[in-house]
Amino acid sequence: MDLEFTFWQMFYLCANPTKVYRAISWHKQTKNQWARDDPAFVAIIIFFIAVSSLAFAVAFRAESFVNMLYIMASTVLLDFLTVGFIVATICWWIANKKLRVQGVHSVEQEVEWLYAFDIHCNSFFPLFLMLYVLQYFCLPALLTGGFFGTFLSNILYTLAFSYYFHVTALGYGALPFLKDTSFFYYPVSIIALLFLISLLFNFNFCIFVMNCYFGASK
Repeated sequence: MDLEFTFWQMFYLCANPTKVYRAISWHKQTKNQWARDDPAFVAIIIFFIAVSSLAFAVAFRAESFVNMLYIMASTVLLDFLTVGFIVATICWWIANKKLRVQGVHSVEQEVEWLYAFDIHCNSFFPLFLMLYVLQYFCLPALLTGGFFGTFLSNILYTLAFSYYFHVTALGYGALPFLKDTSFFYYPVSIIALLFLISLLFNFNFCIFVMNCYFGASK
């Protein structure tokens, strides 16, 4: 596993994701595939998620060690892998069925499912930093019941998910045989609308999520 290159990708997915997809284009030229052939990126993300979910379980005083393991497993298997499988499959289908173009004299190409899952992994990492790391350290401010806490919480979630779709759009935009990949930016408008509605009703995303995972915010 190439850990140095993996951490390089993680850094630039936050600083300049276009640079990561430029490197993936070079990978296509040398390995003749868009998807990664190194499991290091997925393995490190799973490790990070497990550690961060354990920290949340300790902070919210999980009832037992078994309960901690359950939280760690459900976060990895549900939040990252299952949701990733669903999102990657939907995006893969849309890209191949609706966005793919074929030149008359060019070799037929299509989006690899593994590349679609790679895009999910790429998009998930900055979201992970915002909602699993930054959110953890900001919990005292985010869990307050007033408008300020709701605003901070919801702007964090809005930025995290908007950036997720930004990196997703860049990933599909890097494929030369796809058109209209700005389609993957459309969910951002829905996210912005939900943000405004949540402020109107003082609905705190952080409190809602913590209640779902731990029963009640403490």
